[in-house]
Amino acid sequence: MNRRKREKSDNSPPQEAVGKSRSHECCHSVYDRFMSLARLAALLVISSATLQAQAPAYLGFDRNEYPGNANLSSLRQTFAYTGYWLNNPPGTSRNSWTGHRAAVQAAGFGFLILFNGRLYAELKSVPHATHLGQLDGRAAASSAVREGFPRHAIIFLDQEQGGRMLPEQKAYIYAWVDTVTAAGFRAGIYCSAIPNPDDNNVITAEDIRSSAAGRQITFWAINDSCPPSPGCTTAHALDPAASGIRFAEVWQFAQSPRDTDDAARCTNYSRDENCYPPGTGAARGIMVDLDSATTPDPSHGRIR
Repeated sequence: MNRRKREKSDNSPPQEAVGKSRSHECCHSVYDRFMSLARLAALLVISSATLQAQAPAYLGFDRNEYPGNANLSSLRQTFAYTGYWLNNPPGTSRNSWTGHRAAVQAAGFGFLILFNGRLYAELKSVPHATHLGQLDGRAAASSAVREGFPRHAIIFLDQEQGGRMLPEQKAYIYAWVDTVTAAGFRAGIYCSAIPNPDDNNVITAEDIRSSAAGRQITFWAINDSCPPSPGCTTAHALDPAASGIRFAEVWQFAQSPRDTDDAARCTNYSRDENCYPPGTGAARGIMVDLDSATTPDPSHGRIR
């Protein structure tokens, strides 16, 4: 029996070993705490990245014709903001939006303020294009003031033609941007985010930004190709960066009528190839283009 006790005693670690064991346990405890903190920090980083990835986005619409005061309430049930033209929209001879800013704001909408720019055929030369850009920049600012929009609101220049911008087009765009900025507003541009296969896949938005020489320009990117566009759906808003332009703050992802080239794979348009929001249809004629933005008032055009 004494032998068993001795054997048990012999099997126990010597005092030095016990000290090492306790030290080892302590180190394990510190290590475990460190790893717990590291895991917690990693979770916080992942959560932060997830929140950034899920940053809120807001649905809006734009169209050439004013939808009418009677339709604003139903449209507001789906959309946070609307396009608002300062001059004649493309292909029209009048601007039906004039004088309706107060009604649009009273209905709860934010704004995408638009100015229809010149086509290449009108520009002729770099000096002439520069002159036209200055002339149109002053016209855009004056119209924004008449309509009651606040200073520092963003006015988007509608650049309908895509691909690589020619010298005359860049002269016009940057002269317009400089003039609008000098008048106390901020400048934006509505332009293509789709690679142009006929011009080494150049993307208009990136081409304009790369030559902007430090000018502050807000980008409204057009990409209605499916994918990345979900087509004619108002199920949820998408991050504008998903347009393919990481610096875009607005993304137009559906157009009326559907572009049979760029949007050929989009299958959720109406039979007449237009996009109608919920509660409307061809009978009411309220076809729209669909937009997603990082704010419910992309032009900061609401008067507080």
